[in-house]
Amino acid sequence: MKKRSLISLLAIAILLPAVTACGLNLGTAGKSESTLSGNSASYADSPASAETEPVAECAESPAIDYYTDAEYCTEAAADSYYSKNTACESYDVLCDGGYYPDPYDRPIPDASGETYEAIDENGFKDVNRSPLSTFAADVDTASYANMRRFVNSGYGLYDFTGITLRAEEMVNYFKYDYASPKSGERFGVDSTVSDCPWNRDHKLMILGVSTKDLKENKKPDSNIVFLIDVSGSMNSENKLPLLIESMKLMTENLTGNDRVSIVTYANGTNIVLDGVTGSAGSKINKAFSRLSAGGGTNGEGGIELAYEIAQKHFIKGGNNRIILATDGDFNIGKCSGDELEDLIGKKKETGIFLSVLGFGMGNYNDVTAETLADSGNGNYSYIDSLAEAKKVLVDEFNSTLYTVAKDTKLQVEFNPAMVSKYRLIGYENRALQAEDFTDDTKDGGEIGAGHQVTAVYEIELADENSGSSLKYQSNTLSDKGRAKDEWCTLSIAYKDPDKNSSEYLEFPVDAGDYTQRPSDDFILATSVAEYSMALSDSEYLADMTREEALDQAIRNVEKMDPDDELIQEFLDLMRTVAERESDSVRYDDTKWYE
Repeated sequence: MKKRSLISLLAIAILLPAVTACGLNLGTAGKSESTLSGNSASYADSPASAETEPVAECAESPAIDYYTDAEYCTEAAADSYYSKNTACESYDVLCDGGYYPDPYDRPIPDASGETYEAIDENGFKDVNRSPLSTFAADVDTASYANMRRFVNSGYGLYDFTGITLRAEEMVNYFKYDYASPKSGERFGVDSTVSDCPWNRDHKLMILGVSTKDLKENKKPDSNIVFLIDVSGSMNSENKLPLLIESMKLMTENLTGNDRVSIVTYANGTNIVLDGVTGSAGSKINKAFSRLSAGGGTNGEGGIELAYEIAQKHFIKGGNNRIILATDGDFNIGKCSGDELEDLIGKKKETGIFLSVLGFGMGNYNDVTAETLADSGNGNYSYIDSLAEAKKVLVDEFNSTLYTVAKDTKLQVEFNPAMVSKYRLIGYENRALQAEDFTDDTKDGGEIGAGHQVTAVYEIELADENSGSSLKYQSNTLSDKGRAKDEWCTLSIAYKDPDKNSSEYLEFPVDAGDYTQRPSDDFILATSVAEYSMALSDSEYLADMTREEALDQAIRNVEKMDPDDELIQEFLDLMRTVAERESDSVRYDDTKWYE
């Protein structure tokens, strides 16, 4: 006991000068170990109120800081959160009768338990050596919602190390005003070429592919199996409870011609509902409400049973789909990406599609969720809120459920007379070899009714006398190339949902598609790509810093329609990230697109 007292006295003697130098009242809440650091002599004097008055209790309900859940006695105290007039940057400081934390010492959730697959950012390719850019279509949007989750929990520009944000999923999160397919055609294609904001020596080319939405009387009947992860890892508010409310939103769109089943898995598997009519909404919702979490995660067993039930109620010519809702944390049976890919790869030949909805944080497995959706001919979304659930399961119901083109691949052939080098932004894990484009055994991507696919290319223009002189082979341009009336040609390969052979389409991108005053769609897609590059610390921002790229993206989105809720939310997210940086900047060059 005496030893403990001596240690306590020694600790007080050591800490007291540092604490009093900051003007802190010893009656305040204790600090964590990480905040008791730094040289107190370098700090400025504290506000006068800190020297004379203790902190008063809040007379009314305290204001809450959205990002930290910190409570403030006055709105003024909350507003001064980001103030740099801070006496001790490593300590909470008295302000207007309340405490606010140092803005640059904000705690953020630990994501070390989450699983992501690192990607190598696409680099530039020489058109003379690699004129073809080939990749599988991708309409997933999970990365954007996941990014939003991190920003809303406190992440800043430099906090995304180790978290994979797939640029194409960020860009494809938004709907663009693309031309609808012409009568009798499967796809509509838009193309625009304009200046590159982060490298004025380059251009950007944006290709937009869209499909028609389904009319209500044209929708095929659906056979849907909800495969629900009810393991112990799902026992938190942003997992199973959010999942249940999300599923209830979706059931409102089902009809008496649809069939609905619910399969759950934890240590074992269970059939909760078996092929009830879609009009039995009350029965379906009650079944969801009774779900509870506990036990291990036998994902393999759940997948096997879900396919069995889907096959039992299979609707020929209909929409047969499993919707898996999970945090991706499999720990019983087959768990690795390769094992799951092999399992689902065999099942997709049955004509049953598998889509994935990701939930939760802390142990979230992005790799498992994406692998299952890609292998199962489905799409992948991350649900971080009920609003996102409404977007995916209600507003985009047709796109989520009804596939109109499967195994879709895109191939761009660049004209070397116009383009010397190109770089596809995103789609790193969807890349294909040139010969895969016409190989029906190679998997592509699935596109739903009303879906859009956007591809952003950064390109370097060809010199007047571009090309190399080769001794053993010809590199002469064709007449079409020399004409310089096309930037490139976009080719699309796809299969009808019930067929196994591909159809092929071609769309030239004309030289006339260049503009110095691009549309809001072009500016939005470009800004999302630039923001994604800033968060991911891209090496292709040329001479711009990450802060400058972020600031430029903010400036360009600020000029867009303020009444669009998704665009306004995107702008707010970028501003939040910018405000969290101690050395925020305003980029001087503001001529782009003005």
